[in-house]
Amino acid sequence: MAEKFFRWFRIVQAIQARPGITAPELADRCETDVRTTYRDLRALDSLVPITNEGYGKGYTFAGDFALYPFNWTEQEALVFSMLPSFVDRSSLPPGFDTAYDKVMASHLKQKRRDQDILQNVTDIIQMGSPAYKEESPNYLLPVIQAILAEKTISAVYHTQSRNELTERKIDPYYLVPRDQRFYLIGYCHQAEAIRTFRLSRFRRVEITKHFFRRGDFNLRQYMKNTWSIERGQGQISFKVRFSPVVARYVKEEELFVKPKMTDLPDGGLLFEVTLNHDREFLNWVFQYGEDAEILEPRSYRESMKERLAKWSRLYG
Repeated sequence: MAEKFFRWFRIVQAIQARPGITAPELADRCETDVRTTYRDLRALDSLVPITNEGYGKGYTFAGDFALYPFNWTEQEALVFSMLPSFVDRSSLPPGFDTAYDKVMASHLKQKRRDQDILQNVTDIIQMGSPAYKEESPNYLLPVIQAILAEKTISAVYHTQSRNELTERKIDPYYLVPRDQRFYLIGYCHQAEAIRTFRLSRFRRVEITKHFFRRGDFNLRQYMKNTWSIERGQGQISFKVRFSPVVARYVKEEELFVKPKMTDLPDGGLLFEVTLNHDREFLNWVFQYGEDAEILEPRSYRESMKERLAKWSRLYG
């Protein structure tokens, strides 16, 4: 079995080094006969996307498959690193030890390079810190590492609404940037449900050894009709008229939902969108001041009148 494994590895390596290599050439590289090479290719077909380009054109890989850099999971890397312990070393063909060492060295080198790239990326991303704290730990790097490795994190989180710290186990699914902040969306083991966490409210983050799977979770579906990050259960259909002064700027907004925008004869803009929560959308509308008029729902229009009356009394 060890000899067969070594031969398969040489076949994959040879195809990668020389796309279009023929079966007789592969047999020569592996020091075996052509019939054995064909059997090896059929066996590898279920593991590696090898394709035959046609008579006399040889073998190549479908798509962008490559043996290096390795795309191993940590479990796969661990299993491969233990391979010499499970085989009869006396039956291994010459060169196995050096080939094995090269594979492991390449994997470790790529792993270190990936870590360096990830560190550089997180260093480039400049995050603000809460106004009430002089220093705030940046847990962006370990959270990204946990997402990529599909590992559960153990965390201490500050829940602002209750002003309390809680210890949680979270399966981190996605990082979502919103309004100069990062939010983590993942499965909370304590709540037994998907939850959204503001990254700056973590007080401790540690990557555990436990793996998770996202299953059929779909971020786009989860965030459907969500203006920014706050999600609700209702369906609120808004209509807002923007003046000609700001219409072109509204069209430039990078939004997370798909509104319907209609140009008006005076150069203004009718903006229609259905959302499951109102607060973040209203704050966005308010920034345009007198250049944004809420038309529907009527109840929100009336609430706006009351708000303006309070502001008038406050500044009167």
